Amino acid sequence: MKITRFAPSPTGYLHIGGLRTALFSWLAARHSDGKFFLRIEDTDLSRNSQEALEAIIKAFDWVGLDYDGEVFYQSQRFDIYKKYIEQLLDEGKAYRCYMSREELDTLREEQMARKERTRYDGRYRDFDGTPPSGVEPVIRIKAPLDGDIVFDDGIKGEISISAEEVDDLVIARSDGTPTYNFVVAIDDALMGLSDVIRGDDHLYNTPKQIVVYEALGFTIPNFYHVAMINNEQGKKLSKRDGATDVMEYQKLGFLPEALLNFLVRLGWSHGDQEIFSIDEMIELFDPKDINKSASSYNLDKLLWLNAHYIKNMPNEKLAKMLKDYGVEIDGHDRMEMLLDATKERGKTLVELAEQIELIVNAPKEYDAKAAKKAFKGESDSILARFATLLTDWDSELHLPADYHKVLESFVETEEIGFGKIAQPLRVSLLGSMTGSGMDEIMAILGRDETIDRIKNAVDFISANKAEG
Repeated sequence: MKITRFAPSPTGYLHIGGLRTALFSWLAARHSDGKFFLRIEDTDLSRNSQEALEAIIKAFDWVGLDYDGEVFYQSQRFDIYKKYIEQLLDEGKAYRCYMSREELDTLREEQMARKERTRYDGRYRDFDGTPPSGVEPVIRIKAPLDGDIVFDDGIKGEISISAEEVDDLVIARSDGTPTYNFVVAIDDALMGLSDVIRGDDHLYNTPKQIVVYEALGFTIPNFYHVAMINNEQGKKLSKRDGATDVMEYQKLGFLPEALLNFLVRLGWSHGDQEIFSIDEMIELFDPKDINKSASSYNLDKLLWLNAHYIKNMPNEKLAKMLKDYGVEIDGHDRMEMLLDATKERGKTLVELAEQIELIVNAPKEYDAKAAKKAFKGESDSILARFATLLTDWDSELHLPADYHKVLESFVETEEIGFGKIAQPLRVSLLGSMTGSGMDEIMAILGRDETIDRIKNAVDFISANKAEG
């Protein structure tokens, strides 16, 4: 049974790299019937944003990643961290460091001049003299002075860091607030985590956290450091490439199912399979199968997946989701027909909403390029005669097939090519050249609305001819 977590800081939005990490952690826990916790790392009180915090929680709700128990907030756990700081001081595993900022800056300049790695030199590690006046000390933990810090990364294999590379880590600032690596190690241990899955930008935090684990006698979890997501050019993903607020994807009309399916394939695979339901992800996911190399963000792939999920979503559910995009079709008497005709054409819910709006709302104006192409020659006369045929048609007109018969009859009787009626008819009904099949659109609109829109177009064409 795996116990995992996701631990964002509420200093900015949750982007898709973070959501992928959360997804991998969530899947590892759910696959093993374990537990997944959400922890908010909000110890940096000056940078915390309530708006960012709410956006994180909202994003989890939107994509459907549930978490066990209540949300953990580090800002509510300062007493716990203080207790462990005191314990380490009492046991001689931590100490007060009175090094001033000026001293530290001077040390770094000297080390840089000697072309050495900049690091704290341990001058207060075993200090037992009189503390300098006017300096509020930080608390440092004693890191090992020799040997190596070794851990087995579930993705990258064995990682070995020389102890010389790890300073005596500051675990509490001069104002008493605990530092990141200290509180992360304590919380991960107290929450009973078996596995920590996170981005490989945290790789070199791990040896520091292991120092804390060992000093406090905690069990060290398994670590998995996931390679970053790059853009299609192999560079760091930027906001322009897609590294934006997860909730922005909702605004753009992406389905949570599509986004999760897209993210699970950024760094993990199961044969050649591309489409994964949530249940399939849970059944098949193993963090040991995460790729070592960075993955590439591909918007076309995301759009393809999104279109797949839109096409295969039950119409009733789709209609409810479209309300967020200004489309109310729950009560439309031809809702099923309307969605069947349009959801093949929308890669996003925004595009789908636009397709639906084209049909349900009579055009107030006609696209200039489309009108110039379609409303020429005898188009007004052809449209008028087609409207007459629709009016006089004595059979039932309900289904697309019924209207297709009318179109076939008209083309045959008039002895014209199909394009002669199709183009002006499409622009008459929709105001543009885009959209579903003519027979589908007329079936959705019904005979009377179709005739009204054609007559409006005929009037428009006639008026333009009169103006020359």
